[in-house]
Amino acid sequence: MTVSPNDLILVAALKAPRDLEIARVLGWYRIPLRTAPKVIAVDYLAFYQTAAFGEEKWRIQYVAPVRGHELTIRGELLHEQVNDPRAQEEYFKIQLGPLEKLPQPILAPSWRRITFFYTTGEYMLHAETVNQLVVESEERQVLWRALRERASRTGNYAAADDLDIDLDPQILSALLGIRELEESYEPDGSEE
Repeated sequence: MTVSPNDLILVAALKAPRDLEIARVLGWYRIPLRTAPKVIAVDYLAFYQTAAFGEEKWRIQYVAPVRGHELTIRGELLHEQVNDPRAQEEYFKIQLGPLEKLPQPILAPSWRRITFFYTTGEYMLHAETVNQLVVESEERQVLWRALRERASRTGNYAAADDLDIDLDPQILSALLGIRELEESYEPDGSEE
C-alpha cells in the first residue's frame, strides 16, 4: 500500500457495488454538495462498504489516491439519470488514481452508520477495525489544522493565518465527521 503516515484520508461510504465499479473503472467518486464534508482536498479516499456488499459488508478494503475534484451536476455524472428529479443537484466529482486493495480489510465488528470521517495514513496503516481509524481526542486539533491548511492552499477554504483556537471537543468531532462513529449502533435491517 502506498499510503504514508502523514497522508490525509477521507473515509467515504459506498452505498452500492456499482459505486465501487465506477471508482475502479472510471476513476471517480461522487459526493452531493449539500452533504459534502468540510474539506475534500485529501490525499486518499478509503471506501467503507455498506450492507449492500453482502458478505463483504461493513469494511474498508480499498483506498484510492485523490487526483483532484470538480463541481458538476448529477445528470452529467450519471448520464442514464438525466431525467431524474435530482439530475440538476450539484455534486463534487472526485478524480481518483487506481484503487489499491488493502492487505487486510479494516472491519467494523458491528454495523456502523458512516457517511464521511477523516483519518490519517498513520491510523490507516495500523488499524484492524474501523474504530481504530478514529483519531484520538488529543490529536484531533492537529488533524483539523492540517485539513484547514490543505483546504486553504487549494483555495477551497479561507482561514485566518493567525487563527489558533481550541475548539470544543464535540464541535471538533462533528467537523471531523467522527461523532456518529463513536456512538454504538445496532443493526435494524436498514442502512443508508
